[in-house]
Amino acid sequence: MSDWTRTCHPDIRLFLDYWQGKCGARAMPARGDIDPAEISRYLPYITLVDVVPDERRFVYRLVGTMEVELRGADPTGQSIPEAFFGRSAESVMLKYETVCRTRAPFYEIDDFQVTDRYVNEENLFVPLSDDGRTVNKIMVFSINRDLYTAADDTPADG
Repeated sequence: MSDWTRTCHPDIRLFLDYWQGKCGARAMPARGDIDPAEISRYLPYITLVDVVPDERRFVYRLVGTMEVELRGADPTGQSIPEAFFGRSAESVMLKYETVCRTRAPFYEIDDFQVTDRYVNEENLFVPLSDDGRTVNKIMVFSINRDLYTAADDTPADG
């Protein structure tokens, strides 16, 4: 892994370690290898996205409660372009496309503005595959915080 594993949030590293442990000798684990009981403390911050063979490409399958709260709505069942959370639909799609192409984890730190506030995210995208070759789901673990509201430029946590 690259240098980011030494500087990322400790929970991001623990989640990566969990995913790697589920890989075994494979490039990526299957969804069935992931046991929600083993990662229960992370579930509110996890998004599971289906990779689908049509023009929608990526569809929200499950969105954790803290992710829904941060977004202000539950995008379950919608495609990424319909309900993305980030700078732009194109930038978010590129992240998912990268995971499908590389079949490897993708880490990022992203700051962006949503309608009423600024958000800082630390995200880990990990691929899942039922056949060990084709990515058919992507799990995203996010550490998020509101930086400040756009209305008054006051830090949200302070």
